[in-house]
Amino acid sequence: MSTPGPGQLLFAFVRHWSRRPAAGGSAVAELGRLVLVTEAVHSLVSRGAAATVNAIGEELGIDQSGASRLIRNATEAGYLTMRAPDTDARRRHATITPSGSALLERAHEWQEQVFDRLTEGWSPRRRREFQQAMTDLIAGSYASADVRTERRA
Repeated sequence: MSTPGPGQLLFAFVRHWSRRPAAGGSAVAELGRLVLVTEAVHSLVSRGAAATVNAIGEELGIDQSGASRLIRNATEAGYLTMRAPDTDARRRHATITPSGSALLERAHEWQEQVFDRLTEGWSPRRRREFQQAMTDLIAGSYASADVRTERRA
């Protein structure tokens, strides 16, 4: 079998990290889901998008009912609030609470620690270049998703 190409490696990386069992059991897995949905809201808002149930579901790659469950759990845990904007009372948007911001801060610190462990021995330049490459991949992914959305409209 030939050496995997960059696309295969990218998807192998995604599969590896998306399927890892949570060390520490169900409580850690639940916390991971709370971080996941809170991070999705943060990402949407950072890009200037409304954090609706449908948008959060699309951001996470899950259906509306799954997104609703995650949002409900994060709301009950105090990390998110749902409210209707003044301009359209029919649509509710998620916002991050101060507790949710603290949760994300802790999660981001942990993520940086994991990255540091995974890239131990790398030069600062190699880390920066890898970070830039990941940033470019994500931006390209959002751009192609925007194009697909425009074609459906």
